[in-house]
Amino acid sequence: MKILLAEDDTKIADYIVAGLSEHGHNVDHVADGRDALSYCLYNDCDLAILDRMLPGMDGLSVLKALRASKKSLPVLFLTALGQVDDRVEGLAAGSDDYLTKPFHFSELMARIEAIVRRKTETRSEPVLTVHDLTLDLLSRTATRQGSVIELHNKEFNILEILMRNAGRVVTRTLLLERVWNFNFEPNTTVVETHMSRLRAKIDKPFDTPLIHTIRNTGYSMHGPR
Repeated sequence: MKILLAEDDTKIADYIVAGLSEHGHNVDHVADGRDALSYCLYNDCDLAILDRMLPGMDGLSVLKALRASKKSLPVLFLTALGQVDDRVEGLAAGSDDYLTKPFHFSELMARIEAIVRRKTETRSEPVLTVHDLTLDLLSRTATRQGSVIELHNKEFNILEILMRNAGRVVTRTLLLERVWNFNFEPNTTVVETHMSRLRAKIDKPFDTPLIHTIRNTGYSMHGPR
């Protein structure tokens, strides 16, 4: 892949560039947030790895500018800002993953491979269908019985996971990991809150419910049985 690395710590940057290059990737490095934004807007690349605390323009502002310009470029934050609020802020702004420093290079590679795998899945299967509900992954639109359903980003991501796993149980922990990047189960009702909103849009206006609660486990999506 062609990867942009935006990192102002020279030692860390050299380490990452060398490691990614050994794995066959083509890496361009910048040390300033403004340069990172310009590169992403005017060059073709497959992934951007951004530090949060960049000179010139911080990484979060770079990401927000990219998303405002409708750039769908996958972005991985690699940063020392590792508090839950920092991670939530980065993911809510549209990053695909969030890895904190210090880190193991093997985990960085695993995160990159996971992003690529999700991107490949989206390309190979652009439309998902469960009963009378369709989800277009390219236009990011949901339709049921001819009606377009407006979804926020997290709602769309939850629905995609449910539809990809139609007929199977999707646990609350899996949703926290895949949608919010929590690799632990914090004391939060974020899944339940978003699921309630999603149900109000997907199920409530229609006769047949598609999202089903599996008690003490998670959720399952399926049509009539």
